[in-house]
Amino acid sequence: MEKIVIVVEDVEIARTALQWALHNILRYGDVVILLHVYPTAPRSRNKKKLRRLRLKGFHLALSFKDICNSFPNTKTEIIVTEGDHEGRRVAAVVREIGASTLVLGLHDRSFLYR
Repeated sequence: MEKIVIVVEDVEIARTALQWALHNILRYGDVVILLHVYPTAPRSRNKKKLRRLRLKGFHLALSFKDICNSFPNTKTEIIVTEGDHEGRRVAAVVREIGASTLVLGLHDRSFLYR
């Protein structure tokens, strides 16, 4: 059993990366972890705005989970967290989980691409 972390972003490139991973990497019994990292908000933001960002990320990850449901005998988990612009939070989550594979759909608007 392997843990595969897939970074979820709201673009078609991220969906294509997910579908590629499901067809080329996924094996029977693997765990797919959908990771959405929303940008760090300044302290001046109120709690409602932060909650809205988390909720939007969770809904986005749920739309990706629908793609994963077509693959039987795999477990899908969702993680939505606040992160930085350099990708340190993504790396920390991957290390913490002990994932064997990280799948990114990089594009010019991605926070990791910069």
